[in-house]
Parts: sequence; C-alpha cells; structure tokens
Amino acid sequence: MISTSLHFYKTPRLLKNISRDLIWEVPTNDKDIFLTFDDGPIPKLTDYVLETLEAYNAKATFFCVGDNISKFPEICNNVVEQGHRLGNHTFNHLKGWKTDDKLYFENIEKCQDSILAHQITPFKQLFRPPYGQITKNQIKLLKDRFHIIMWDILSYDFEMSHSPQKSLERIIQKTIPGSIVVFHDNYKAEDKIKYMLPRFLDYFKEKDFNFKKIE
Repeated sequence: MISTSLHFYKTPRLLKNISRDLIWEVPTNDKDIFLTFDDGPIPKLTDYVLETLEAYNAKATFFCVGDNISKFPEICNNVVEQGHRLGNHTFNHLKGWKTDDKLYFENIEKCQDSILAHQITPFKQLFRPPYGQITKNQIKLLKDRFHIIMWDILSYDFEMSHSPQKSLERIIQKTIPGSIVVFHDNYKAEDKIKYMLPRFLDYFKEKDFNFKKIE
C-alpha cells in the first residue's frame, strides 16, 4: 500500500521511490510549477480559484469528483474553457485502501464518463487517488490507462490545526521547479485557500515562475 497520511509538506524522496508508476513531480529545465486542485468543482469557491488563476495567467489541473461534475456541469465547463485540464478523482471520493478493487475501478470509470462529457482526453488520462490511498494492485491495473498523479507539495489547506500563515510559509520554502502542488477547492479548505493561493501565486510570479497544467 502507498501511504501519504503523515504530515509532510514536501513528499520525502523515500516515499517517492516506493513506486516508479506514480508521478510526484514533472521534470523541467524551466521555472515551472504545476498547480493542482482536488475535490471540486463546487459553486463560488471553484469560481474564486478560476478568477485568481486568471489574474496571474496561471493554468492548473483540476482533479474532479465525478459527482460534483454531474451536479455543477457549468462550472466544469468554465474550467475547461479557461484552458485548464480535468483529472479523475473517482466519482464518490473513495479510499482505495477500503474499497473493493472492482467497485473502485467502476467508480473511476463513472467519473471518467463525466469528464469525457466536458473535455476530450488523450488515451492516457490523469488520475489522482483520493487521500493518496492506492494499493499496489490498483496501481498495476490502472497504470496502462492513467498517469497516476501524486504530489511533491501538499498545502494542508484542509488541515485546520495548521495556520494559513504557517502553511503558506512552508510550501513557499519547499516548492521548486517541477513541483506538483496540491490545493483543494472544497468548502473545508475555503478560508485557507483564499489566504494562501493569491499569496503563493504572487510570490512565485515575482520570481518569474510559470504555472502550468499537467500535460
């Protein structure tokens, strides 16, 4: 099993080496950062994220819960129309460790159907396991169809015991070219993301970094 339950703002190299079939960062020779947003789309907050990204000419990848895509298709359309990419985050935000493989794969397929209604995707698509929980067998069965995207930097915007100031300081210190950075467009993270996201973008924009979606 792959575990990311410990509080690491930057994923340790040892954990990244557990499986070469998981993608934790993007090799680059440029000053590129790869922003990702998990759990949306949802009203107001995803709209706020899109407006903030547009202000910084930033692109990102949204790992969407299929149920939210079905409930809020217009928001999903806005994500695509503004040049961002959709990724699969299961239909019901399932924990891979606690879900039967057959049910897990069916749930991923259901989410992918929702994504295909909004964005044409290449053969090998993007998937991020909710909570970072995925078994070796699930990796084996998914890797030929999906790029399984993990992360280099976790913002902890969902963790109320971490102040937004502390979290912002930590992720700024640890982000480097090629980092895949995770934020969340869910209501639990709303207050922290509204503090952290514009300041994170402003800091790295002043240092001439680019913000790109995962291709």
